[in-house]
Amino acid sequence: MKLLIIRHGDPDYTNDTLTERGWKEAEALAKRMASMEIKDIYVSPLGRARDTASCTLAALNRRPTKICGWMREFPATLEYKDNQTLLAAYPDAKQRADGSYYNSIAWDILPAYWTEHKEYFDKDGWRKSEVAAYSDMVGCYDTVIENFDALLAKHGYQRHRNYYHVTRANKDTLAFFCHFGLECVLLSHLFGISPFLLWHGTAFAPSSVTTVYTEERQKGIAFFRAGQLGDISHLYAAGIEPSFSARFCEIYDDFSERH
Repeated sequence: MKLLIIRHGDPDYTNDTLTERGWKEAEALAKRMASMEIKDIYVSPLGRARDTASCTLAALNRRPTKICGWMREFPATLEYKDNQTLLAAYPDAKQRADGSYYNSIAWDILPAYWTEHKEYFDKDGWRKSEVAAYSDMVGCYDTVIENFDALLAKHGYQRHRNYYHVTRANKDTLAFFCHFGLECVLLSHLFGISPFLLWHGTAFAPSSVTTVYTEERQKGIAFFRAGQLGDISHLYAAGIEPSFSARFCEIYDDFSERH
């Protein structure tokens, strides 16, 4: 079985849709996808993912197999509770008039903090980390992977410890139109690594396609392996410069790039 994990096009976050560039990316992606034999297409309920998928669905003359609530952008948020260490670790911490702080995206944390704590590198250790203790990250993560595994089981691959039992071997292709943070959660689960390594060690561009496929080297036992991570060849073919979205400044003094 092959999984195509697709990030939405260049986002207009304010209106939860795509920018003009994002629509061009989605159209270029649709041309690439039009010749593929895709069994099922799963889509996040958020507008930017649904809009990206709409171009491919039109090219294939299809409807989505299912709109999946668990595929929305990874929703975990952090409550500081006056934890000064964590306040220093989140660059976008914003204070209310009464002195309390708005919640922050739990995984958007400075590397100078998380890299100094070995638990964030461990596939299970992050669950007992300071960030986990001050957020709903563990519950959000488990909800995603439980739904993901239930879907894979429906398609013939049943999770068992850190690999999958093959109940119905197949070469079906499934497509998932989702979001960067969510994609990192799915990959961390498939590969058995901490999501922090993917949230901070990758930057999958808008409309990028990550391809993972099963390898059944022992009868009835499968593991997923990446063929391409964040592929944007369709953008180059269309003469479209990849969006900077998902990345931060390459050098700190360049304030034209996101800090």
